[in-house]
Amino acid sequence: MMVLTTLLWSTAGVVTRQIEHAQGLEVTFWRSAFTALALLVILPLWRGRGVWERIAWGQPTLWLSGLCWAVMFTAFMVALSLTGVARVLVTMAFGPFLTALLSRLVTGRRLPRRTWAAIAVAGIGMAWMFAGQLGEAGDAAAWLGSIVALGVPLASAVNWTVSQQGQSHGTPVDLVPAVLLGAVLSALAVAPWAWPQAASARDLGWLAALGVGQLAIPSVLAVLCARVLPAAEVSLLGLLEIVFGIGLVWAIAGEAPRPEVLQGGALVIGALLANELLGWWGQRRAARGLSSVSG
Repeated sequence: MMVLTTLLWSTAGVVTRQIEHAQGLEVTFWRSAFTALALLVILPLWRGRGVWERIAWGQPTLWLSGLCWAVMFTAFMVALSLTGVARVLVTMAFGPFLTALLSRLVTGRRLPRRTWAAIAVAGIGMAWMFAGQLGEAGDAAAWLGSIVALGVPLASAVNWTVSQQGQSHGTPVDLVPAVLLGAVLSALAVAPWAWPQAASARDLGWLAALGVGQLAIPSVLAVLCARVLPAAEVSLLGLLEIVFGIGLVWAIAGEAPRPEVLQGGALVIGALLANELLGWWGQRRAARGLSSVSG
């Protein structure tokens, strides 16, 4: 499910490049607005008519998570308007490091050695990818885009840690509505700067696709994954968005990455596969051990 989530997330760059007239904060506004509209339909269909009464509106955790989603939604699209897709995605790769450290400090949950090793290898791959992008940063806007993009992994680290902390304390808050809250906050935050509207009917179609298929659905899936996966592992799997995103924008929009991006991406995928396979193998061994003891 988390791999599917990252694949859906990764379509943002290539879809954004199809938009002709809407630019900057207008794109951010419409994407967040369509996300909110989609969730206003999805949540009652999924959870029933009483979903709004069951939401823990008074819980600070819900609002903190919603604020994190708002930062991620906004910073990502603003960064894409300033610099290339590959550079934005590579900058987001700091997420697993920040999440692992914050999760360790806040929840005290120890991470398996395999996960730390995977983070280290993936980090090397991301650093190599970033080095390959240095030569493309010819103006201040490109670096500003990278700085803005840093808001995504920072907010993501806080968000997954908040979810994990709720699980570990036995008082989990349903954070699926936080995605809706984040979309509303994001749309409201950029609305004053999103006018006059320049989006054509074709642009609105692409923006609706972003809001529903690239943001609303995968973000809800990510929250569900965070209930059962450690925060660091959710963030680590999220790196697949970078690899998928660079591949899609290269194949469809023609933004060819440098060789270092491809080489670093191979390291990322290898680290993810090794982490997941080792985890699956360890679970199988533990299950066999329990079966032999009970037998």
